[in-house]
Amino acid sequence: MSELVARTGRHQQRYEDGCRLIAGCIPFRYKKSFDAVSGKPVKAIEVLMINSQSGPGLLFPKGGWENDETVEEAALREALEEAGVRGELKDFLGYYYFRSKSLQDEFSPEGLCKAAMFPLLVTEELCSWPEQSTRRRSWVTIPEAAEQCRHPWMEEALVEGFSKWHAKQMNYVDED
Repeated sequence: MSELVARTGRHQQRYEDGCRLIAGCIPFRYKKSFDAVSGKPVKAIEVLMINSQSGPGLLFPKGGWENDETVEEAALREALEEAGVRGELKDFLGYYYFRSKSLQDEFSPEGLCKAAMFPLLVTEELCSWPEQSTRRRSWVTIPEAAEQCRHPWMEEALVEGFSKWHAKQMNYVDED
């Protein structure tokens, strides 16, 4: 059982122009692998996804950004609560907009959401975390993640945001 407790309720939830503000991340790690052709060692990247509590498909950790925290703190909190990981947030990937039937309320009657997403380099995987009884973690390749992603906006964050950001980071490394 985890001594950490997930935040619940929406009494401190942030809204902007009728949108519920969301913070999330794409947790990732490097795994040593070998090139199939050359046999040389390469760094393969994997992303961490969690199961959805409301149907098939996988998700990235995300949730409401609250009044007493920065967007970065909210993204780190969600990664800890939902996926049981800690790490280092990297560059902001962008905002992703979506509509949620389950998140409709008096401040966002249409369920509009604006999600700020970040890459998270995972440095620690906890054995015990707040939502471990309802969440299952899966490390997958980027193509697997794109295929299994439950929400189109998360797939966009992965393909258009994270993958392009990561390619740019690898180019910087190659130039050194």
